[in-house]
This record gives sequence, C-alpha cells and structure tokens, in this order.
Amino acid sequence: MTHRRGFAAASLALLVAIGPGCSSIGPPSVPRDRFDYNAAIARSWQEQTLTNIVKLRYADVPLFLEVASVVAGYSLESSVDLLTTIPEPDAGATGWQFGAGGTFTDRPTITYVPILGQQFTRSFLTPIPPQSVLFLLQSGWPANLIFPVTVDSIAGHRSRIGAGPRARPADPGYERIVELLDQLQVAGVLGMRIVEQGEHERVQLVFRKVDLSAEHQAARDELRGLLGIAPDATECEVAFAPAADGPGVLAMQTRSLLQIMINLGSDVQVPAGHVAEGRVQAALPAAAGQPIFNVCSGPTPPPDVFVRVPYAGHWFWIEHGDFGSKRVFAFLMVLCSLMEKGGDEALPMVTIQA
Repeated sequence: MTHRRGFAAASLALLVAIGPGCSSIGPPSVPRDRFDYNAAIARSWQEQTLTNIVKLRYADVPLFLEVASVVAGYSLESSVDLLTTIPEPDAGATGWQFGAGGTFTDRPTITYVPILGQQFTRSFLTPIPPQSVLFLLQSGWPANLIFPVTVDSIAGHRSRIGAGPRARPADPGYERIVELLDQLQVAGVLGMRIVEQGEHERVQLVFRKVDLSAEHQAARDELRGLLGIAPDATECEVAFAPAADGPGVLAMQTRSLLQIMINLGSDVQVPAGHVAEGRVQAALPAAAGQPIFNVCSGPTPPPDVFVRVPYAGHWFWIEHGDFGSKRVFAFLMVLCSLMEKGGDEALPMVTIQA
C-alpha cells in the first residue's frame, strides 16, 4: 500500500510539472511572427528592387517576384513515460524509471508569384497618372524629389536622362520649374483641386490666395510664365500630354516605374573595368554635380549599409549616411505600392497555424 501511495504522489507531481507546457503556443507567436515576417519581406523587397535597378544599368532583364502568401505551421508534441516496479514486501527495493521527449516542428510554406503579362504592363509600363504626382505633392513629398524622379517633361521642358541612347541633360527651364515649385510648396502657395464631371475627374493645380512676400510673388509669376499659363491664373488643369492643347492646361508627361528604375540606374557607380570592357555604358554626370540617387560598388561591401546586393562579381549598396539616396529609394517603394493594381489577391497573405 505504501508503494502504491508513493506512485500516485509521484504521478500527480509529474502531471503538475508538465501541465503548463501543454498551453497553446499560438498567442506568443503573434508578436514574433508579425514583425519577423514584416522585416523579412520588407528586406527582400528592398534587395529585389536594388538588384533590378543594377540589372537595368547593365541592360539585363529585370525580374519581379511577389510574395503571394506565407503559411507557417507550428506543432509541439511532448511525451512522458513513468514506469515503476512494485515488488512483493520481501523482494527488496522499489524501482523507478522516468522518460520524457518532445518534438517541435516549423514548416513555413512561402508562395512566390512572378509579375508578368498584364500585371507587369499595369504596374511597370503604365505612366504614373499626373494626378498622382499632385497627390504626392499635396501629401508633403518635396517637389525637388517628386519631379526629377517621376516627371519626364512639363510644359515642354524636359528632365535629365542619365544613361542610354536617349541620355540628355535637363533643360534649364525644367530645373528652374522644379526649383520654383519647391520654393512655393514650402511657402504654402500650391494646392490641388479635383473637379468631378460625370464619370470623369479633372485635376487642377491651384495657386492659393495667401499673403505673399515680394520674393514669393516674383517666384509665382515666373513659374506661371514657364508653365505657359496666364499671369493672373489661380488654377490650371493638368493633363498627360507633351504640349498643352489649349489655354489653362498644364501639359505633363510622367514616367512609368520601369522608366524611373532605368533612369535611377544611371546613377549606379559601376566598376571602371566594366565600362572599359563594354559591359556597361558610362553615365551622363548630373548637372548640379551630386545626383539625387547614388549607389556605390566595390569588390566587398562595408559591414554597415542600408541595403546591399551582389551582381556581376561585385557588390552594390546604398550607404546608411546617404540620407538623400535612402529617401529616393523609399519614395520608389511608395511608387511601387501606388502603381500596384493587382487587387487584394496580390497582397502578401501570412497564415500562421499554431
């Protein structure tokens, strides 16, 4: 009887000890998985984008893969064995044997979908709508970033193309327009208006009626002249066109995401040996000296960089201390999200089975 009581007491103690381990592992996985997968997908998106910019610099074919879904399944199995030998009263000491085991399994399934066909055309070959440029301006992105990246020409003034057969410096009028837009944006002079006409919308650039200093008044008047609108105009309709087709219309030609990436690729610093071998063309220097986007290269990357990728036997990276290039790169990520038209089914889906 004494041995049976000892066995029961030991069994109860063991169950109490392993009981907390049987609780769900699902809730603790939420903060870990949410941020870990967020960071991993964001990092891979950055590296894929920089890789494609470098590939376009080398006239290589870009490839875009979307993370369509992530399914992570966790399972935790445990087992405990308790054996005892209860001999007859005159047979000697009691024998005890304990055994425990466990298995933890993590089987993530990640689905990648290449961006091809109509989705590629919609997302990467379709020019950014001019109204989206004004939305970005209205949301606070600086004009001296938005226009050099997204706008190929405005009111007939053309921007810089850094490399390739169409390489050209920016027209002086274009650079002055960007400078004036940035100045008036800071002063709170510029705004936008959406006018609904049936099923269609007209987007207008608005010059707000605010008290201006003499300097800002002169800047506003000069901008109106460069844009080809009336000196007393308070608004002008923005249209996608190489030239205005009527009074009060501001003609703007925007770039597609692929054009933007090709143009940004001209500011990738490539090894001199690759230029000499004809593997890549030399780029046209920026008129102001320092380009708004800069990608460094070398046989080995520094240990602490913003993003880095290998290509053609070299490493290419954006410096952590180069805030301007990081801002342009972040702006490009925003444009990719803006031009994504695949619907909800194209969004990454993360499913955790725990």
